[in-house]
Amino acid sequence: MLRDQQISEGQAGSSATADRPLRIALLSYRSKAHSGGQGIYVRHLSRELAALGHEVEVISGPPYPELDAGPTLTQVPSLDLYREPDPFRVPKVREFRSPIDVYEFLSVCTGSFPEPLTFSLRARRLLEKRPADQRPDIVHDNQTLGYGMLFMDRPGMPVVATIHHPITVDKSLELANASLRKRFMIHRWYSFLRMQKRVAQRLPEILTVSESSGRDIASSFGVDRDRVTVVPLGVEHDVFVPPTKPRIPGRIVTTASADVPLKGLVPLLEALAKLRTERDVHLVVVGSLRKGGATEETLDRLDLHDAVEFVSDVAEAELVEIFGSAQVAVVPSLYEGFSLPAVELMACATPLVATNAGALPEVVGPDGEAVLRVEPGDPQALAVALGRLLDDDELAARIGAAGRARVIENYTWSVVAARTADWYRQCLAKASERAKEEHAHR
Repeated sequence: MLRDQQISEGQAGSSATADRPLRIALLSYRSKAHSGGQGIYVRHLSRELAALGHEVEVISGPPYPELDAGPTLTQVPSLDLYREPDPFRVPKVREFRSPIDVYEFLSVCTGSFPEPLTFSLRARRLLEKRPADQRPDIVHDNQTLGYGMLFMDRPGMPVVATIHHPITVDKSLELANASLRKRFMIHRWYSFLRMQKRVAQRLPEILTVSESSGRDIASSFGVDRDRVTVVPLGVEHDVFVPPTKPRIPGRIVTTASADVPLKGLVPLLEALAKLRTERDVHLVVVGSLRKGGATEETLDRLDLHDAVEFVSDVAEAELVEIFGSAQVAVVPSLYEGFSLPAVELMACATPLVATNAGALPEVVGPDGEAVLRVEPGDPQALAVALGRLLDDDELAARIGAAGRARVIENYTWSVVAARTADWYRQCLAKASERAKEEHAHR
């Protein structure tokens, strides 16, 4: 069974680091500050680990994270070939500084996604140049799963990883909605998954964010379930707070950091079209609209452009304001490994509709308590649930208040950091035992 991380500091086991603060390297190949789970995870986990007294170094490729006081940031430059406003640019000759840069450019030219591999190789080179006494006690990889992680894993500097969910799920959902021509491009883009699977199988310890993700990691990546530990994510409950201004009637809010089938925007738009036949409603999507994508095609088909607003690259304070301004929120995903937006929306006491996809049921709780739950990919069910909350102020207030209470009880970053630090101690103790066993057999 998966090991739910609920041990205390005193149960962490003995090792050379048991009684002193740890030197932690938290690695993330890209860490966009205001959207996308990786940047949010890195920012808040690093801050709270530092608040516990640990020495935390965030090592990240671009886009770089915004960090709070406490942790330090080491930037690992790349060619950054997906950056805005000039994605897929052709770099100047002077930008090529190593064979890794050449490989990165050629891979992008052939339609693959090289960042997990190239970042892992650069991070390995960075850490191995340091004297032994300046290296971290533990390297915590945030879903890079590149071959460089295996090369740097050694006695004295063990490597562990967080896998939020296996990206095989994203690939499967995209393939299911693609033409024959596009299927080839999808297979090429996701070619890094073979590497991630191999690396995950060889890492000694893995952290994930939900029981659902743990099961998927075991089945999709072939990882021994006994090596997977669950620590749910957190939210800044003192930042994501209920609004002080009245909510805007008819406003529905959702988040989608990428225009991909996994986020369920198409069935939500179909539900919105049904709602508009009886109510004055409009949808705010926190995310960007990709030209020519499935979402834009659906907006055209249903004539919804005037009823949907997309906002992207918003600061945290603006995001809280948007979440608090909505009469109803919805997470229509076809799969979620956890769903930070669901927790953030509940923290704002915004009445929530969510699907039964992936980890959402364990995150948001039973239907009718802090959420109204529906089956994924069902526009009619989404429309009915959203309509109930739009039409029943008493029900909406009860659902919103229960959501806020659920967050306070279960999802705070200080608890996440404490459980993660306990996990580090366990990992280090096991690494020490493995080293002793290997030494004894020589």
